[in-house]
Amino acid sequence: MDQTSDQTPAQRKARSPHGSLSQFQSHHASHDREIESLAEFDRVVSAHGSLAHHRVQAVDLTARTDALLTADPTGAVFLGCPMDPRAAARVRAAGALVFPPIPGLPFDPYRGQVYSPDELYAGLDGGYGATPDALAYDWFQQTKADGDVFASMLRAVHDDAVSDALDELVAGSRVVGVMGGHAMARGTAEYAGAARLGRELARAGLTVATGGGPGAMEAANLGAYAAPFDDGMLDDALVLLAGVPSFTPSIADWARSAFEVRERWPGGGASIGIPTWFYGHEPPNAFAAHIAKYFANATREDGLLARSTAGVVFLPGAAGTLQEIFDNATPNYYESRGEPTPMVLVDRDHWTRTLPAWPLLRSLAKGRAMESRITLVDRIDEAPDALKRVGG
Repeated sequence: MDQTSDQTPAQRKARSPHGSLSQFQSHHASHDREIESLAEFDRVVSAHGSLAHHRVQAVDLTARTDALLTADPTGAVFLGCPMDPRAAARVRAAGALVFPPIPGLPFDPYRGQVYSPDELYAGLDGGYGATPDALAYDWFQQTKADGDVFASMLRAVHDDAVSDALDELVAGSRVVGVMGGHAMARGTAEYAGAARLGRELARAGLTVATGGGPGAMEAANLGAYAAPFDDGMLDDALVLLAGVPSFTPSIADWARSAFEVRERWPGGGASIGIPTWFYGHEPPNAFAAHIAKYFANATREDGLLARSTAGVVFLPGAAGTLQEIFDNATPNYYESRGEPTPMVLVDRDHWTRTLPAWPLLRSLAKGRAMESRITLVDRIDEAPDALKRVGG
């Protein structure tokens, strides 16, 4: 006979060494229950004496043993938080879930914030191969080849944590995406035009978001960085950067020249880069203040476009940019994210003759709500006004 059959649910739960999933779920679980720094941890403990149903994310708690031995941790979840073994044993016994840090990784899968250029390029003086960005890419290449399910899980946890941090970052912002090819070289008129576009969009109060890589993406992030300065700053920066036109053959030289611009003109405007280690041979650019870097390219692509709520400008590009046009067109067609968002394609000859995406996009939009939200312009300097015009 089942000895638990005559017990109440509460009694059965008490018998279980792990409790039930429901005890870790809370109707109040939201971003205001997330603890992502030691200062937040101290504020919560000081104010409530309890960590119940909080999510503590990648915070080093080795110096907070006394608090962990006394605060109520019922339903709390600790994600990658170093702590004294006594504290870990106590919070588990008192009703918390503890996901320990994973040793030996070149990244933190539980991270609470997006990356910064300085973080990804730490150690650049020793060569790009020594940086966290390069080491994460090497790890990804090896574990992808191995087919290790544990590594796959870690990548998924990391990417979800980055998405959560990105959502917190862009909340309440009017984000405009700028898409374009990685092959656009510094020192070209096209690069300068993309930089001026990023500057004008940022000066209009929009948050510029790009794929976070080189070429057109770097140029748009550079323009947003230049927005607070006088116009001459961007001209001078473009001249300096032209000395290293591409990330090949040396990523280190390419990145160092960007950091030189930042050092010469500190305190530039903030923008977002959303790159991926799937294309890890394309390094992240240093002009995006906030870098949400993913392992899964599909998650990265969808997330970038979904967060571009103020519209997307598509500069000339190849397969990647073409994919992004129709990745963006699909939810606009079905209105699966609500009202269609603006789409501005730049360079009539490129999008009607070289890669004729515009005729197909226009045919797809005909008779639907998105029809008034798409447009094609000849020159990059027309894009800001076109974005306003189709923005509704």
